[in-house]
Amino acid sequence: MESKVKALVEDSIKDLGLFVSNVYYSTLEGVKSLNIELDSEDVIDVNKITEATKIINPIMDSNNLCDDIDVLDIHSKEKGDV
Repeated sequence: MESKVKALVEDSIKDLGLFVSNVYYSTLEGVKSLNIELDSEDVIDVNKITEATKIINPIMDSNNLCDDIDVLDIHSKEKGDV
């Protein structure tokens, strides 16, 4: 799934200075989430995540990649993660 998501969205978010660092599924209290973790050479503020989300959501929807999940979580990589 990670390579498919990267192939679909990375060109669209590169102008924001972002790239996909990880894609993974998680389940918490029965809620299935698809997590897209973004990274950058610069600090990622909430405005960049908001802009990226507006770009990524329609791509994921048009490619039917959200049909079997409850939540699409687009977030930045935590500082200090390896």
